[in-house]
Amino acid sequence: MNALPELTTDGAVATITLRRPEQANRLTADDLEHLAALIAQVNQRPDILVLQLRSTGKYFCSGYDIGSIGAPRKIDFAGMVDALEMARPVTIAVLHGGVYGGATDLALACDFRVGAEGIDMFMPAARLGLHYYRSGMERYVSRLGLDHAKLLFLTARKIGAAQMLRIGYLTQLVEAAQLEEEVAGLARDCASMAPLALVGMKRHLNRMARGTLDVDEFNADTLRAYQSADLREGQAAWAQKRPPQFTGQ
Repeated sequence: MNALPELTTDGAVATITLRRPEQANRLTADDLEHLAALIAQVNQRPDILVLQLRSTGKYFCSGYDIGSIGAPRKIDFAGMVDALEMARPVTIAVLHGGVYGGATDLALACDFRVGAEGIDMFMPAARLGLHYYRSGMERYVSRLGLDHAKLLFLTARKIGAAQMLRIGYLTQLVEAAQLEEEVAGLARDCASMAPLALVGMKRHLNRMARGTLDVDEFNADTLRAYQSADLREGQAAWAQKRPPQFTGQ
């Protein structure tokens, strides 16, 4: 089965699903190009406020096909993962089984990572003789801290669910039976927020973490939200003790 990742939508929530379970959802060059195209497609949909990344089968993803590393065909794994990090909607990685190699960075690029008990992860780059790409290493450092990034990159040790939660790799860790309910609640909460504020703050928080904040863009987005009809609706709904009805205007 050579199934490319699939994009589906349900209201304000889009889902990209990896569909190669018999190969632990390992990624090929075709997958990378397709994933980048799907992310670009989602970015063109202002009605989509949440993007979930999921997979089928026993494992979340085993990363890029090791046998294809160094092949003549040029790949841009870093570019695809960076595009996911910069995706306009809030992103949620729904994790189960194992998260290995480049898949650890793929999930780390998401805003939230919700894992099921029993999950584990490892980064085997040094064991393979591979020097990892810059943006991925920066993500590890900015999200997990230097010491945890060193432990994972320089030892290639596999760590389990409890340690993944402790170092901040997982946003939440839940029983497997509760995974879908937890993710649905998180997606619902994010999708109910005012779009201008939600999307703007997501973008600028990521830039702050990387030390690349554009102050002019930050100020412009802040002013736009301050002058929006959604802010007035949020104030009215708060005063009237009712759910707000945001329009993104």
